[in-house]
Amino acid sequence: MLSRWRNLNATRAVISPCFTAAGFFSLQPQQTLSLCGDRRVSRVNPNRKCSGKRYNVPPSAEFVARVSGIPTMAKLPYQETADGLDAAFVGVPIDTGTSNRPGARFGPRQIRVESAMLRAYNSGTRAAPYESLMVADIGDVNVNVYDLKDTCKRIREAYRKILATGCIPLTMGGDHTIAYPILQAVAEKYGPVGLVHVDAHADTSDVVLGEKIGHGTPFRRCVEEGLLDCKRVVQIGLRGSGYSADSYEWSRAQGFRVVQVEECWFKSLAPLMAEVRAQMGSGPVYLSFDIDALDPGFAPGTGTPEIAGLTPIQGVEIIRGCRGLNLVGCDLVEVSPPYDTTGNTALTGANLLFEMLCVLPKMKYY
Repeated sequence: MLSRWRNLNATRAVISPCFTAAGFFSLQPQQTLSLCGDRRVSRVNPNRKCSGKRYNVPPSAEFVARVSGIPTMAKLPYQETADGLDAAFVGVPIDTGTSNRPGARFGPRQIRVESAMLRAYNSGTRAAPYESLMVADIGDVNVNVYDLKDTCKRIREAYRKILATGCIPLTMGGDHTIAYPILQAVAEKYGPVGLVHVDAHADTSDVVLGEKIGHGTPFRRCVEEGLLDCKRVVQIGLRGSGYSADSYEWSRAQGFRVVQVEECWFKSLAPLMAEVRAQMGSGPVYLSFDIDALDPGFAPGTGTPEIAGLTPIQGVEIIRGCRGLNLVGCDLVEVSPPYDTTGNTALTGANLLFEMLCVLPKMKYY
């Protein structure tokens, strides 16, 4: 058997794993795999295809069992800061702003667990994120689960540091309150930004139970503070019963484009996204995706589910339709694992985050 392995690897080059200093694996092309006793030893070419720069690359399940190791997002290396990164996955584990079912504080953890299924390339778009960008998991914001206003301050300060490095944050929520302090930091750097908001709810309430900060109010606060370029805001998938006959009157009055879910039923959303790209133009854009935009038949693990929602296919179409936009940040929020024991909601969230990574600027496609 040993001689058979030697003969096989003497005749072909393979992509194989090698240990990094941090104990993670990276994949490099043009490697020859050999055996030394009962250990595999790889001779590493330190360059990626078409690039002289070395990137973080998740381990392949061809060589490393998915169930092994510490569950970082996509099994990427972990580092404490965004220094040196083009994009970073970061968790914000709160549900203090939730109005109905709790549990979103466990969203980032469960998304990371389910992300073990993700591979290095996007087979649908042929995007090669780990040949294009330096990416890592930088852990979670140290939130205050007892004080929502203090948590917002902590989030804002954390994202100021991330954005100061030039890194694009890909955020795992947490409830949708987090979009408000994140966009405060984003607008400090870029000025008012366009917004692609995918959600069952407009999240533009003013005061709820006497409070102005919560997961139903972030985009009202953002407009009040001038964080959004209101002519470049689109809200997709809105639905459900409301407190008035027209729940989206305020959004339209600000200049938002409102796409209610009835406009999405039984159709591809690729034509819609062509219009959205024209609306957004070349300016900076933030993408905020609430998992409850999807029908609860597909994503039941969320705090405020509404029936008759988008399909996962339409969710992917929306994100892929953002290709070419000047994305400066993205989030995937409101995954509540206790309400989906199958893990499918978190699995869907992990895949949508991967799709977001694959449409960032400077992405290479085969």
